[in-house]
Amino acid sequence: MLLAELALTADAVRSTSGRTAKVSALAELLQRTAAGETAAVVAWLSGVLLQRQIGVGWAALRELPEPAPDASLTIADVRTAFDRIGASAGAGSQSERRGLLSGLLARATADEQALLRGLLSGGLRQGALEGVMADAVARAAGVGASEVRRALFLRGDLAAVAEVALHEGPGGLAAIRLQVGRPVLPMLAGSASDVEGALARTGPAAVEWKLDGLRIQVHRDGKDVGVFTRSLDDWTARMPGVVTAALELPLQTAVLDGEALALRDDGRPHRFQDSSRMPLQPFLFDILHLDGADLLDEPASERARVLAAVAPQTMRVPRAEVGEDVAAGEAVLRDALELGHEGVMVKALADPYAAGRRGTGWVKVKQAHTLDLVVLAVEWGSGRRQGLLSNLHLGARDPETGGFVMLGKTFKGMTDLMLAWQTEALLALETHREGHVVYVRPELVVEIAFDGVQTSTRYPGGMALRFARVKGYRPDKRASEADVVDALRAIHQRT
Repeated sequence: MLLAELALTADAVRSTSGRTAKVSALAELLQRTAAGETAAVVAWLSGVLLQRQIGVGWAALRELPEPAPDASLTIADVRTAFDRIGASAGAGSQSERRGLLSGLLARATADEQALLRGLLSGGLRQGALEGVMADAVARAAGVGASEVRRALFLRGDLAAVAEVALHEGPGGLAAIRLQVGRPVLPMLAGSASDVEGALARTGPAAVEWKLDGLRIQVHRDGKDVGVFTRSLDDWTARMPGVVTAALELPLQTAVLDGEALALRDDGRPHRFQDSSRMPLQPFLFDILHLDGADLLDEPASERARVLAAVAPQTMRVPRAEVGEDVAAGEAVLRDALELGHEGVMVKALADPYAAGRRGTGWVKVKQAHTLDLVVLAVEWGSGRRQGLLSNLHLGARDPETGGFVMLGKTFKGMTDLMLAWQTEALLALETHREGHVVYVRPELVVEIAFDGVQTSTRYPGGMALRFARVKGYRPDKRASEADVVDALRAIHQRT
């Protein structure tokens, strides 16, 4: 398949706002992909690389060679070029990458150059979000959308699932099962303002402390342990304490869900941004597999019983089965808040583990407003912050457009160490500058606390955060997992 065909479909998808039309255009293209092409087409139309990063920054894309007059690049050509660019390392690698990139772009037409530039810079936004793409894969393969989604939850990689769906069919999708050592997408939680509201959504439930740590998924197979973040990145080497704790459990194979954090001597948690530099302990709240048996479809009450049988209480998140007793749930919330934790999770006792989904089975209740937003730009500081990037421009995800809606700025809550780190990290993501503002690729997720949301004509979303301050960066989250603008609208209606 020619890259020009993908570029044409990307333009068609970008120019339409209708979900059905997007799905149809994507499905028609996917049906024409050959084995070995599908994964790359799905990834690129979703705005990501199969390799995640290949060492190409915005600076390398500022000046493009003269475009080719005719389309000749194939999907295989581009994939091979990306592999070679990403594999370049050692002395002279920067020059080699520039040469390989220049050679690739010189073979591309103007439309193809625009596509490649957007893809490599992280700015490709045509509305092919994961849900839309999953539906397109299902239609192209002639299988049920639920079959694709379950395979995605278990495999964690839509591009890989699409390759199986299109070229192996229903049997191939059914063969994708939970595999120890390969992370699955984590179950996600909705939000409620209080325990009563949460129980109204879950029905009979358990209430457990909500810890402000790093979400982890621990896989153990004999003496081998893997620790993965919520974005499925492998952080095993960064969490030796979690590995040691997992090896002490009386089991052979397991997949465990929990949080990793550091506690002070008084049992209170360190701040999130500080905890990532300290020895982390695991606190488990779910188990998805044990010694050859998958537990995903078991009710939460049974999974809790199994977890309690293999993990000591000191390694489990405190919880209580309260049924529908609001007073009992509020008592758990008070205990959690008194020890400095964020709040509680209310979890339906009868629900299975809905990997990758955010439903009514899990509902979080926090004391203060906090959201995970994306850094869109940043301003140079002044005074004691001279020479440092300080004032963050914050955006929430807009599922309708695939872009981000700016909601305000903040320079509060930052330590000197954080300021130094974010200056380096954000400069690496720079796309362009306007005066004292540095615009960046929307990749860094930051947890923001705020007192409320007010009406504002200053920002395109019509809202602005009140007294926003940084709680910490979330290296375990991707921009696609940031909170959506509708979450702000809901808070705005209540405040």
